[in-house]
Amino acid sequence: MGTKTVDEAGVETGTEAKSDDEAVDLTKDDVTKADEAVETDGEAAAGTPDEDEYDEDELSEAVAAKAPSGVGLGAAAVVSAALGLVSLTGGWLGTVAQARDSLYGQLETASTATVSTQIEQVYGNSWNANALVAGIFALVALLVGVFVLVRPAFGNPDRVVQATWAKSVAWAGVSLAIIGLLLAVLKYTDILLSMPTVSS
Repeated sequence: MGTKTVDEAGVETGTEAKSDDEAVDLTKDDVTKADEAVETDGEAAAGTPDEDEYDEDELSEAVAAKAPSGVGLGAAAVVSAALGLVSLTGGWLGTVAQARDSLYGQLETASTATVSTQIEQVYGNSWNANALVAGIFALVALLVGVFVLVRPAFGNPDRVVQATWAKSVAWAGVSLAIIGLLLAVLKYTDILLSMPTVSS
């Protein structure tokens, strides 16, 4: 009976030892898996900044692609300068308006009208028509030039791009427009190059 007890005790001891070994092996497997999971998480975390940086680069490129290049403001500045230059001469439209008004004056003026009336109807009104067209060109040039100059002050500064040359051309357009508008007013009011006066 003593041998049996020893054997039973030995078997029991061996079983317990085996269970402890399995528990230790199981614990080691868990630690290994945990270490692998930590390494995987570390690699993923290490890769996150690169992905974020890549996303930021794509976002910057998309914003740059959508941002205006300032071509519209540059074109408007050139238009302002061109209209300001046309306002100094009245342009083709002013010449046509002057000739048309002169023709109407000839048709509407009676042959028995006084000389001063004929001058006013045939030449004075046509001269005023030319000055009026020149003034309209000058006013439009002034408005466009001022718009180009003040546009960057409104809206998002990062979205509004204005080149230096565009600002310079816009200032030139505004200057020409002011001169053209002044000349148009002087011509229309007969202060500059007034019609001759004759006795009746």
